[in-house]
Amino acid sequence: MSPVLAGVLQLLALIAALALAYIPLGNHMARVYTSDKHWRVEKWIYKGIGADPDREMRWPAYLRGVLAFSLAGVLFLYLLQRLQGVLPGSLGFASIDPDQAFNTAVSFVTNTNWQSYYGEQAMGHVVQTAGLAVQNFVSAAVGMAVAVALVRGFARSRTGELGNFWADLVRGVVRVLVPIAALAAVVLVACGVIQNFSGIHQVGQFLGDPQQWNGGAVASQEAIKELGTNGGGYFNANSAHPFENPTPFSNLFEIFLILLIPFSLTRTFGLMVGSVRQGYAILGTMAAIWVGFTALMMWTEFAHHGPAPELAGASMEGKELRFGVGASSIFAVATTLTSTGAVDSFHSSYTGLGGGITMLGMMLGEIAPGGTGSGLYGMLIMAVIAVFIAGLMVGRTPEYLGKKIGTREIKFAACYILITPALVLVLTAAAMALPTPGASMTNSGAHGFSEILYAYTSASNNNGSAFAGLNADTQWFNSTLGLAMLLGRFLPMVFVLALAGSLARQQPVPASAGTLRTEKPLFAGLLVGAILIITGLTYFPALALGPLAEGLAA
Repeated sequence: MSPVLAGVLQLLALIAALALAYIPLGNHMARVYTSDKHWRVEKWIYKGIGADPDREMRWPAYLRGVLAFSLAGVLFLYLLQRLQGVLPGSLGFASIDPDQAFNTAVSFVTNTNWQSYYGEQAMGHVVQTAGLAVQNFVSAAVGMAVAVALVRGFARSRTGELGNFWADLVRGVVRVLVPIAALAAVVLVACGVIQNFSGIHQVGQFLGDPQQWNGGAVASQEAIKELGTNGGGYFNANSAHPFENPTPFSNLFEIFLILLIPFSLTRTFGLMVGSVRQGYAILGTMAAIWVGFTALMMWTEFAHHGPAPELAGASMEGKELRFGVGASSIFAVATTLTSTGAVDSFHSSYTGLGGGITMLGMMLGEIAPGGTGSGLYGMLIMAVIAVFIAGLMVGRTPEYLGKKIGTREIKFAACYILITPALVLVLTAAAMALPTPGASMTNSGAHGFSEILYAYTSASNNNGSAFAGLNADTQWFNSTLGLAMLLGRFLPMVFVLALAGSLARQQPVPASAGTLRTEKPLFAGLLVGAILIITGLTYFPALALGPLAEGLAA
């Protein structure tokens, strides 16, 4: 079988698996977030944290809950790393330096999972399981809670109440993430992913020197790392490591986990607003971009440029032979069109245009299908922008799902889409202008610039993947990337929740002959065009200096 055909068949199998899970999981999540009953274990949690799950919150209170919980998570994870040297199960590893502990704490709490350390050489069992794995669950649940709050803003009328953050958080963890992650961990163990708490031991010789590895609860962390679109690997090589991702089947299963909740949330959205066709329109938009990007990535990586790729049959540098170019391309697009950041190949080794595709996927805002929760609310913000543009074209007040998009609403949406480009471009310019950050680049020219641009794009969009040629374990990068992760995660949430509160207070506008039918393919096409044009106008100059210049010169 040809490598191209193998890649296409894997893509088709992935689409079929996602289609089978779409309706049952989407329906389940809709029931989770609309139920008025609490499970016994949830009541224990509410009692332990002193929360009243039945008290409705307006958007400022909901936001305070998000920020307070996230701040507590940053402080706890920071202290856990700083105390690692005296904790049991540390495997002899020292405490983490302050700047790196700050960067890692912020990274996992913001669902970014940027790692400027070697996981198997820095983090013991306690930090990995009680710290990083826990944040993989709760950071994903926070994103889902914010998305559901925005959906309630569209669904409700004449009220500013968006639900209860603590109830949404706990339900997301207990009823959605934990059950699926537990089942996924069993599948991964069956595939050969390790799951233990063994210490460091010698596993063989490499070039005449002893090679040592430590074990760990890898399968359980791998499951939630992909399901929650977190991406932080137990080992430095991430999902390219055979202990994390041993077989072609486990590779495809991990891609399935990455895409499962973000795609299924569109069904949840449709059910909660009372129109599954609206959910299908958002799903169609996400799917069109994802399939298009995957096809482009396969084309760039299978194209033969130069004697080495011609001899290998494709651009094989940085890719695992057990997966091949097709599966690696699918994984690379899935992980950068979501806020996952896990890798089964090294993006820095992709062709110039292939590396540009991974960057562009993040620059879109990771909305196709995006992160767990963040993809849905990001796409709904773009839908608000699209109906506003359509309203300008025909000269009438734009409406979306029966809610008028007025001056207040469009200001919130505009602020949302301006935050991450400002962070990416300003911090990239600063890093290129200053001598200390520039010294971290191992490559010069267009590829060296791409390393910096990729790092800040990844951090600001809460992705976490990297061009591996950049040494980011410095005070400058640990600090500025940590700042980018914090602002890139929580400032957009401010405007999402403010928009939700504004929409929830409105009285629905009855549909008329002039209403834009946002459940039709025409609107999905308009939405795709708006996303690509806005992103292109924002980032094209930077892309032209980096991946486009490198790709055209090849």
